[in-house]
Amino acid sequence: MSSLSRELVFLILQFLEEEKFKESVHKLEQESGFFFNMKYFEEKVLAGEWEEVEKYLSGFTKVDDNRYSMKIFFEIRKQKYLEALDRQDKAKAVDILVNDLKVFSTFNEDLYKEITQLLTLGNFRENEQLSKYGDTKTARSIMLIELKKLIEANPLFREKLVFPTLKSSRLRTLINQSLNWQHQLCKNPRPNPDIKTLFTDHTCTPPNGALAPAPVNLPVAAVAKPTAYTPLGAHGPFPPTAAAANANALAGWMANAAASSSVQAAVVTASSLPVPPNQVSLLKRPITPPATLGMVDYQSTDHEQLMKRLRPAQSVEEVTYPTARQQASWSLDDLPRAVAFTLHQGFQVTSMDFHPSHHTLLLVGSSNGEITLWEVGMREKLVSKPFKIWDISACTLAFQASPNKDGPISVSRVTWSPDGNFMGAAFTKHLIHLYAYPGSNDLRQHLEIDAHVGGVNDLAFAHPHKQPCVVTCGDDKLIKVWDLTGQKLFTFEGHEAPVFSICPHQKENIQFLFSTAIDGKIKAWLYDDMGSRVDYDAPGRWCTTMLYSADGSRLFSCGTSKEGDSFLVEWNESEGAIKRTYNGFRKKSAGMVQFDTTQNHFLAVGEDSQIKFWDMDNVNILMSTDAEGGLLSLPRLRFNKEGNLLAVSTADNGIKILATAAGLRSLRVLEASSFEALRSPVEPAAIKVSGSSAVANVSPVNCKVERSSPVRPSAILNGVDPMSRSMEKPRTLDDVTDKTKPWQLAEIVDPVQCRMVTMPDSTDPANKVARLLYTNSGVGILALGSSGIQKLWKWVRNEQNPSGKATANVVPQHWQPNSGLLMTNDVSGVNLEEAVPCIALSKNDSYVMSAAGGKVSLFNMMTFKVMTTFMPPPPASTFLAFHPQDNNIIAIGMEDSTIHIYNVRVDDVKSKLKGHQKRITGLAFSTSLNVLISSGADAQLCIWSIDTWEKRKSVPIQLPAGKAPTGDTRVQFHSDQIRLLVSHETQLAIYDASKMDRVRRWVPQDALSAPISYAAYSCNSQLVYASFCDGNIGVFDADSLRQRCRIAPSAYMSQAVLSGSQAVYPLVIAAHPQEPNQFAVGLSDGSVKVIEPSESEGKWGVTPPLDNGMLNGRAASSSTTSNHAPDQLQR
Repeated sequence: MSSLSRELVFLILQFLEEEKFKESVHKLEQESGFFFNMKYFEEKVLAGEWEEVEKYLSGFTKVDDNRYSMKIFFEIRKQKYLEALDRQDKAKAVDILVNDLKVFSTFNEDLYKEITQLLTLGNFRENEQLSKYGDTKTARSIMLIELKKLIEANPLFREKLVFPTLKSSRLRTLINQSLNWQHQLCKNPRPNPDIKTLFTDHTCTPPNGALAPAPVNLPVAAVAKPTAYTPLGAHGPFPPTAAAANANALAGWMANAAASSSVQAAVVTASSLPVPPNQVSLLKRPITPPATLGMVDYQSTDHEQLMKRLRPAQSVEEVTYPTARQQASWSLDDLPRAVAFTLHQGFQVTSMDFHPSHHTLLLVGSSNGEITLWEVGMREKLVSKPFKIWDISACTLAFQASPNKDGPISVSRVTWSPDGNFMGAAFTKHLIHLYAYPGSNDLRQHLEIDAHVGGVNDLAFAHPHKQPCVVTCGDDKLIKVWDLTGQKLFTFEGHEAPVFSICPHQKENIQFLFSTAIDGKIKAWLYDDMGSRVDYDAPGRWCTTMLYSADGSRLFSCGTSKEGDSFLVEWNESEGAIKRTYNGFRKKSAGMVQFDTTQNHFLAVGEDSQIKFWDMDNVNILMSTDAEGGLLSLPRLRFNKEGNLLAVSTADNGIKILATAAGLRSLRVLEASSFEALRSPVEPAAIKVSGSSAVANVSPVNCKVERSSPVRPSAILNGVDPMSRSMEKPRTLDDVTDKTKPWQLAEIVDPVQCRMVTMPDSTDPANKVARLLYTNSGVGILALGSSGIQKLWKWVRNEQNPSGKATANVVPQHWQPNSGLLMTNDVSGVNLEEAVPCIALSKNDSYVMSAAGGKVSLFNMMTFKVMTTFMPPPPASTFLAFHPQDNNIIAIGMEDSTIHIYNVRVDDVKSKLKGHQKRITGLAFSTSLNVLISSGADAQLCIWSIDTWEKRKSVPIQLPAGKAPTGDTRVQFHSDQIRLLVSHETQLAIYDASKMDRVRRWVPQDALSAPISYAAYSCNSQLVYASFCDGNIGVFDADSLRQRCRIAPSAYMSQAVLSGSQAVYPLVIAAHPQEPNQFAVGLSDGSVKVIEPSESEGKWGVTPPLDNGMLNGRAASSSTTSNHAPDQLQR
């Protein structure tokens, strides 16, 4: 439907509402699916009209559309079930259980069993989780709060919750204007025309003499009109948009508080969706992660002031899918990833903070209570302050009498004041220390405060009422505010558990404070004695920290549950709800993960001995790095304020400094500028020691830089700068980590060197694996065979595999629905030898679309039923890709070299793209660049605008001399949505898709000399997995295309297969969506295997260093030297 037709529906809706055609209004809302009337929905939910509730919802979503929709229908049907039980209507309850709730058993069988067991209870309130279930009216009200949050977060309701702002009677106005225009066209217009019908165009009957035209106003008799039109406002069914758009930050967290009774208040604040105790989903675990918050409101004058003054810059979308960025371009070069050097702290690092204006000045707190000030640029400890009590007589009597006061004390937090003139340190027992920093290499004692009973868990500087203050929190469940003389200004009470962290912030001239406790509660405070303003639950409900982006516009939190699950989320301040939850945490953590933000664009988390990075606008992990190894399992990390340096703690009590190219340059400038000043009589000897330990084996570095490359190599050898090493000031050998260990290619030739599992019931030479996918959730693998049959394997959550994710340690199940259906494509009249199977999976894993030479079939992943078929040949479909922002739009590559842009909902080809000469073999969307890139069997790459579907450019791939432009060319975007992996049987190549310049190229040779059969990025885009027609598998560094590891066929195929008459090799390779070191291969004998590194290794080799061609004391082969050089060196 066109945009104008859609707007006409809104005009009709307005007209029907004004004319009081109530039923017709809601029927049109539902049938058009253009506007979801939340007020009407609320009325029907509160009235318990469940049939009408689901019927109305059906116009906008179905139960299996996505996880939000599933949760919405589940909550409604569960409430209906509980009400039947409450009425003792067991027959009705059983009917609901079998007909309405059974569908959810596929996703959570344990939960379904728990719900079923409620039938055996005389009163379901005997169940502990439902003991606070009140009356029906209260339960419906509580459920409604959650439903509204789920609807607002559901992408399918995007732009459907707000009615357009229209002047009243807009349709009537347009009709009047039309009649005026018709009257103007009359040959003999009369001054007061008599309009009697709208069914035909108006004309005036000819008079004796022509008169000037007069404006026409539609009379009351023409269309019945009420005496007064009520303006559409807050009380009408079509509210204006202002309410949502102008919600303020902290006030938004308070505005939706719902605690009309003590029972309800207890229920609402008990969870984070909010899921009250009457929600059976808490019996085991929720189907979906928490997405919204329960709140309690404590109104005050300051609160009202805050409501008026805290306004965000713009309205915030409630959709968790990534959207196209409209900001300045960026690349991974903006992240500090290169290891510059390691500082030796001596004790475990517990907290770090860079100075706000001296960007290389790093403050460090240690587990022995010591505070250290490093000048990172010179790698020098400027100040070291061992812990000691400054004045025991000034401490509380309780602390003086404590037998533990002389025991070990650790630093829990160090931080600079915003102006950099003070630094504060909080300790694990009672005390905080404030130091003045006068600008020289010194920290002067300023103030010691016995702040809390027990440990002081966090410390921050704030500026309430234009007065510089220090805020502290501790094990005594209190938050305290102190001025810089040690005078206590406020004590905030209200937490019921030790307070874990604090986050002061300011919007305009309103100062407020977030706090989190170890029971998962988050509270917000103004600097007064009125108590906390909000009370809600953090994801994970344990230890959480909160941070704002540098510009103060976006709020994030990161935390860990007691079970070890980690959560990184962005909050929608205007709604007090979670805007997006970031994916990518690998496994359960034994402690609390730490995080930081930088450049108003990136997030970083220390987890699993790695640093993981996210783009703030994308829920999927951007990349991760182990910083060349040696990090703590849960490392502490901190960006400097410019974002070009990152400090991260190591397992050997050190600190690695990672840098961007600009950061490396600034470090070298600082080091060089300090060189002459730091000379001393002992320097020559010191340099000799330093040089022998760190420089002796360093080879010259190839410093040529590919200008078009998004990855700009610096003159750093594996993290060590030979020039800067030779100019270091005196220091001990322990202060610097040796980075000159010889590199050696990892060769995996034996099954014991890796982990591998074969999918059961997969081997079938007549159905070789043509396409292979992991499910987006990472719990299953989907294979499309050459015969058109699809198979699905799923891993079960159990003690062996508590995450339920795909793993080589556990054999999965060959999964089929109870009906026994197979997912079989239409192959009638198809020559399977010539057919090109293709497949694509929806983001929510609900639907899979595939073809094998015949029509394209859309399958339901739960039932395996064919939902619809389309695009019958000829021509046959050869490649499928969902539009990244609309699952209803599909790009379909065809056998005749065209690309069809197809809308499933309206069954219509919107555009037909022509630019290739042979069949389409690959399609890849980039939302950052707003393009679709296609590849064909003609060895051509075409770039198409997503907005207009016009071709921007066509680029041939460079083939070896004499090689005809044939063979499948495949494309896949890097997670940065800018770099593009192009694979062909003759090569791997990396392109900068913004200019379509080739950056890197690798051609098969040496041990990997066979043609390439398939290639794919790892989930974090740090590796490239490539399979070869002789059975070998290569693992490459994604930035440089340098080979890290070779996996021989003998490592994953049996001797019987290897010695068989028919050669078996991988036809396709797929990377796990969350585990960067796991991949799956589909073989020519129909078998599917999942392969991971050995537990002891944990990864596929290491990246070879840039050097002069000598690797491990031998001449390097061309596959590890010239073959991976920047593209300009090869031309």
